[in-house]
Amino acid sequence: MSDNSTKPEEKGFFEKVKETIESLWDDTKDNAEELKDKAVDTIDHLKDKVTAKKATTKHKATTVKASVAHKASVTAAKAKTVASDVKAKADTKAKEVTAKAKTETAAAKKSATDTKKKVAAKAKVVADKAKTEAAGAKKTIAAKSTAAKKAVAAK
Repeated sequence: MSDNSTKPEEKGFFEKVKETIESLWDDTKDNAEELKDKAVDTIDHLKDKVTAKKATTKHKATTVKASVAHKASVTAAKAKTVASDVKAKADTKAKEVTAKAKTETAAAKKSATDTKKKVAAKAKVVADKAKTEAAGAKKTIAAKSTAAKKAVAAK
């Protein structure tokens, strides 16, 4: 008879343990490789997301910087315009006030001069009248004095 039997060969205890450990080892290796691949894919995906967000953020930041710079220059230009308008108005107002003061000063000087002339004329009239009256009074006094002397001499 032949030594080959139709029944499968029975394995020993250690062989069964060895096969179990090998199958566990292979499964663990496969799982580890799958996890590693998934981790690499996840990292790549996150890097792509971050890069896209960085570019978007950088673009937004650049746009905001340009906008802020533009607004600042517009505001500065408006401030300069307002300042120059205020300065021009102040200069005009100062010229008007100066002209008005000169006019008023000239009018006051003219008035003072006119008043001096009037006072001098009036003083001259009064002085002339006083001289005339004084001369008349001297004549009257001299005549009375002469009459009184004659009267005293006659007595």
